Amino acid sequence: MKYSSPNKNIEELKKLVSVLPNKPGIYQYFDNSGKIIYVGKAKDLKKRVASYFMKNHDNRKTALLVRKIFDIKHLVVETEQDALLLENNLIKKYQPRYNIRLKDDKTYPWIVIKNERFPRVFQTRNVIRDGSVYFGPYTSVMAVRTLLDLFKRLYKLRNCKYNLSKENIKSGKIKVCLEYHIGNCIGPCEGFQKEEDYNQYIDEIKDILKGNITSVIKYLRELMNRYAESFQFEEANEVKEKLLILEKFQNRSTVVSATITDVDVFGIEVVEKSAFVNYLKVINGAIVQTYTTEIRKALDESKEELLEYAIIDIRQKIFSNAKELLVPFKPSIELEQLKFKVPAKGDKKKLLDLSQRNAKYFRLEKEKQIALSKPKESTSRILNTIKKDLQLKELPIQIECFDNSNLQGTNPVAACVVFKNAKPAKKEYRHYHIKTVEGPDDFASMEEIVYRRYKRQVEEKEILPQLIIIDGGKGQLGMALNALEKLNLRGKISIIGIAKKLEEIYFPGDSVPLYLDKNSETLKVIQQARDEAHRFGITFHRKLRLKNFIKTELEEIPGIGEKTIQQLLRRFKSLENLKKQAFDTVATEIGNSKAVKIFDYFDLKH
Repeated sequence: MKYSSPNKNIEELKKLVSVLPNKPGIYQYFDNSGKIIYVGKAKDLKKRVASYFMKNHDNRKTALLVRKIFDIKHLVVETEQDALLLENNLIKKYQPRYNIRLKDDKTYPWIVIKNERFPRVFQTRNVIRDGSVYFGPYTSVMAVRTLLDLFKRLYKLRNCKYNLSKENIKSGKIKVCLEYHIGNCIGPCEGFQKEEDYNQYIDEIKDILKGNITSVIKYLRELMNRYAESFQFEEANEVKEKLLILEKFQNRSTVVSATITDVDVFGIEVVEKSAFVNYLKVINGAIVQTYTTEIRKALDESKEELLEYAIIDIRQKIFSNAKELLVPFKPSIELEQLKFKVPAKGDKKKLLDLSQRNAKYFRLEKEKQIALSKPKESTSRILNTIKKDLQLKELPIQIECFDNSNLQGTNPVAACVVFKNAKPAKKEYRHYHIKTVEGPDDFASMEEIVYRRYKRQVEEKEILPQLIIIDGGKGQLGMALNALEKLNLRGKISIIGIAKKLEEIYFPGDSVPLYLDKNSETLKVIQQARDEAHRFGITFHRKLRLKNFIKTELEEIPGIGEKTIQQLLRRFKSLENLKKQAFDTVATEIGNSKAVKIFDYFDLKH
């Protein structure tokens, strides 16, 4: 259906269009109140603007826009890229009614390195253009906290807000605080740290935030060797500790391919009124940042236009300088020093598929959130959501989650929690002592406990779960799969792993994890099961440690044997409680002579 655009001012507007240059630039449409109602970009201003007034339109909103145009203004720029950037900024500034809605992400956290002497590094939700360097936005606050915690362990940075100018430090007005005395800061405020040494920390932090962890590790390894060669063993050991922390952090990154470096990946999912665009930042073969946004259509924009807007908007937000962009289709724009690539196979195709998948899941989550706005909760809906998100063969009516606990390498135990219809079934929770594994080996412990659990279930012909959740990444998931393989259950029960910190969901045989939206109903059920397993396991572990501690203490008393110790534990539960008892109470339980030995040993009155 075609829509006409009657406009009483049409002849005047055509005169304005007739004198427009055939140059790249931006154009602005104003209504009769002088308000901007649309901003557009063009390779050729005259051709593009004229097209609005030379034909009837397929889209009703476009026809309505033309009807409301009262005045046109334009600005010529050098290149199409300049036009695209200016258009993006003007849309965000004026938010014209007929332009697509670029989502404002002020609520997402960033990591900022302040523009100041001895820069502070902290989390913020406000981007201020004051020369400071911002990294983000991060969709996970946990990811931000993890990085800041890493920096706190690696570097001694100040967190005070003093102006550490040369004059202020020299005057002696500022004094070191508690952070200095407890070893968290070296005291640049009193001149105890050189500016160049502090800036070396900042350079390394920037490299880590950009994903260049390998270069930082290389530098630290060379520094450690130099210290060792000059017999500065204490300094060498400090650097070694930093290396171990960094290498551990690097191993947690999602490694795709070591040959892929400094690449931006964009996936897009387009529906009737919106587009969902996912962005992945890949440096040195690892995904170091992921981000998804929604764009609201205004005039039935094409998928090419929507992707163009998203690329410009996201790259501006995250200050990306990547020269290669992986996209599902080539945009019509050409950007200077940028290469668009549509991979057909290999690791880059896998990356693009991952981005497309995450855009799709983000869209599904948005749709589910709208459905969830209805007050009534439905167990059936939740189970169907989990089934759909995780691509399960059947509804996960029974979910079982496993976690290991071996605090400080002692008393290794495991926990299994059971969820039925997405709710905890606490009577079916189980604790396990690790029997065949010596020492704190989480991988081997996981294999043992999964094997024991389902060997018994099979032998006793118990109902098996539809979904198993393993608290851990690829390593723990692999060991759990080994256990199912031995029992001929692999492929018969769906199983996933959830890695800590970044909440990555791993599937068997898939090295690239799934990132569910933080508000996902599926993720919330998985997190609840994981947290329950962790809590249940830790509680049992602490009871064991306390019991063993009490037992060990009592074993030190001459004349107090195993039978007496068990009797005391059953009666008084804890050593602290035992010490509070009157002599007669204890004597009544184990006899006068043994009570005397215990009270004498702990120097208690009797």
